[in-house]
Amino acid sequence: MGSEASPPPNQLHGFFFPLMAYGHMIPMFDVARMFAARGVKATIITTPMNASTFSKNVERDRLSGLDIDIHILRFPTEEAGLPEGCENVNNIDVPEMIPNFFKAVNMLQEPLEQLFENYHPDFIVADMFFHWATESASKFGIPRFVFHGTNIFCQCVEYSLNLYKPYEDIADAETFVVPGLPDKIEMNMQQLPDHFKLDTPFTEMVYKIRDSETKSYGVLVNSFYELEPAYADYYRNVMGRKAWQIGPVSLRNRNTVDKAQRGKQSAIDEHHVLNWLDSKEQNSVLYICFGSTSRMNTAQLLEIAMALEDSSYSFVWVIRTNGTDKDEKFLPEGYEERMEGKGLIITEWAPQVLILDHPSVGGFMTHCGWNSTLEGMSAGVPMITWPLFAEQFHNENLVTQVLKTGIRVGAGKWQQWLETKDVSVQKEKIQKSIQQLMGDSKEATEMRRKAKELGEMARKAVEDGGSSYTEFTSLIEELKISKQASSQKKHVI
Repeated sequence: MGSEASPPPNQLHGFFFPLMAYGHMIPMFDVARMFAARGVKATIITTPMNASTFSKNVERDRLSGLDIDIHILRFPTEEAGLPEGCENVNNIDVPEMIPNFFKAVNMLQEPLEQLFENYHPDFIVADMFFHWATESASKFGIPRFVFHGTNIFCQCVEYSLNLYKPYEDIADAETFVVPGLPDKIEMNMQQLPDHFKLDTPFTEMVYKIRDSETKSYGVLVNSFYELEPAYADYYRNVMGRKAWQIGPVSLRNRNTVDKAQRGKQSAIDEHHVLNWLDSKEQNSVLYICFGSTSRMNTAQLLEIAMALEDSSYSFVWVIRTNGTDKDEKFLPEGYEERMEGKGLIITEWAPQVLILDHPSVGGFMTHCGWNSTLEGMSAGVPMITWPLFAEQFHNENLVTQVLKTGIRVGAGKWQQWLETKDVSVQKEKIQKSIQQLMGDSKEATEMRRKAKELGEMARKAVEDGGSSYTEFTSLIEELKISKQASSQKKHVI
């Protein structure tokens, strides 16, 4: 560990163990910092190659007085048949490596139990994919919290789909209603994740994750009550889950440095980005980003490029290609020169929270990963939704069917995240969606109004007295009482 000293007797000590994927690590780090800011000793568990994601921020937090550090576990790449250095989901470039990666993940169970033996923390927040962490923690009498990294709405939809199976005997293009939910949620077979339709190793993992959750101490949710109140109540009362909504956790990053250095090293200087955005009018810029894992082929990227060129709106576009050749050209000849002043193109990694929070940004074209979706909501920005895989279609339904702060543009077909082979959306459809979102129509104006209201609610939720702040406070108090009771029990024995 960065700091081997044991915490004072009355101080809570928590382990924070994210899956090695940026979409899981970044919010979990924010959660760890939230606990540390409340006086808890926070230990982040990760692997050598992933430690750099946290190291600068951890050092800055320690200098500010927070008790936070990193413990590194060796990732068994060789034993799992992975290439050396493949310690993050983002390092996977062929589908055949996915089972090997999760084989390596499962091999971390014994090292984690050794940490429990050596340090006996008061609780652990472990990623959903570490389904075995519930069993491991129970061996040592340690409460295990599940961190899904998504919202409660998604959990409710998955629960209903699994319970009622409304998709059985339904044609691909036919729409069905997800039963028993507070709202009328419509889907079709093409939007359904593969684990409902196919019997795969991942399907087996999904069942283990569900079982692990029901046996855990509870669930920490990166969301806030006012965002999905009916689903929070459904989750607790109908599904019988114990959960604390403590988000949006991204709002833990309040200053420019925290926002700019969240996650990987940005590919562009944040001051350059801010100066460029400062030159634009309020709500005039469209931000486009499809997350840290999704990879689009060059033909689809070309369609987006042409739609942006034909559009009258300024844009910031974060591009991550799927090819092994990083220098592969897909932009039209002279495109960047023609877009100078109108478009800012960033390759690989951008300071997303910093960009979304800028007043000139008036729309967000997103893959609907939950971190991005919630960051957009927190910034009060309406969205163009383009989901690809995982739970992203559920997030799209939350945005478009429940909250009504976005419009669909994607192909509407669930796919494996490494496979975006065809052009699924033509430039004309993309351009039309941009005009619908960024224009001054009655529909666009109403979406902007609702999005701004959501942003205000998000910020109030994490302030003193807000719903997330209050739930987080009650959780810490509960853990303190549990620690005290455990300590007294040991003393009596």
